[in-house]
Amino acid sequence: MNELLDYKIGIVGAGSWGTTLANLLAEKGFEVTLWVYEKELLEILRSGRCNTYYLPDVELEPEIKYTHKIEEAVSNKQMVLWVTPVNAFRRLFSEGLPFSGSETIHVSASKGIENDTLKTVSQIAEEKSRGFKDKKFVVISGPSFAKEVNRKMPTAVVVASKDRESASVVQKTMATPYFRTYTSDEILGVELGGALKNVIAIAAGVSEGLGYGHNTRAALITRGLAEIIRLGSFLGADPRTFAGLSGMGDLVLTCTSKLSRNYSVGVKIGRGKRLEEILKNMKMVAEGVYTTKSAFSLSSKNNVEMPIVHEIYKVLFENKPPLQAVKDLMGRELKKEV
Repeated sequence: MNELLDYKIGIVGAGSWGTTLANLLAEKGFEVTLWVYEKELLEILRSGRCNTYYLPDVELEPEIKYTHKIEEAVSNKQMVLWVTPVNAFRRLFSEGLPFSGSETIHVSASKGIENDTLKTVSQIAEEKSRGFKDKKFVVISGPSFAKEVNRKMPTAVVVASKDRESASVVQKTMATPYFRTYTSDEILGVELGGALKNVIAIAAGVSEGLGYGHNTRAALITRGLAEIIRLGSFLGADPRTFAGLSGMGDLVLTCTSKLSRNYSVGVKIGRGKRLEEILKNMKMVAEGVYTTKSAFSLSSKNNVEMPIVHEIYKVLFENKPPLQAVKDLMGRELKKEV
């Protein structure tokens, strides 16, 4: 592990999660450079050691370096973490890739599916780098609210890569006494679980906003998981992956806590607010809104049955009344559970 401490690590994205991972790694003694999109926030971080935009209650490690230049965040780094909205990843990865070395390990901590291409982050990375083939690409996912990680509450995540050595390096690099890391070689399932659970979290929030109780939420979590497994299996993922941290673990977390941005969006929708109004007043991205479009398109294109996803799509983008969506879900043809 001592030789790993010599690693220089770049992190692209200074939202709550990117900042949290930067702080965690700096606390461990790594040299960390954090790329910041907003120039105003960059100056705040440089002068005050606090991310007042996204993580206002946390004092950051003094050794963290901050930059607005992708080149500085990526050059001469042994590891680069990409913690950006998924629909911004393609552009930023394309800008940064020429400055990274051939042995650089790239790590995605983003959760979503690109709207236009319906690709996951690792699939975009493979497309943008000929011969990359996920060799040095790793995904980290699981039930992990930034606020609780910063308070050093016990948290467990999964680190997935087709290359076992890369997964092992990231596992050891990220692990702390309060942040436990497992490995997996099933990168697609880990990505899909982390992305699709956000759609179900919006549904759970809508249920809360409508005044429904625990029965309804439990049904949504369970049947939502069935939809995730159905689509994931069709796309080639191992269905067992969805029983793990990036599947069931993250699904339960985001469907039961007000700390979840996606759940909170759903609550407001259930209480009658319009999506445009909600998003206009949000500083952080609710990735599930965009993933709903991708999940709906994947389901429709491949004829995979996902009734909850379809109803949430109609509620978000076709102004279908949430109560009518519930009635239509409950009134579907009766069938076997499995």
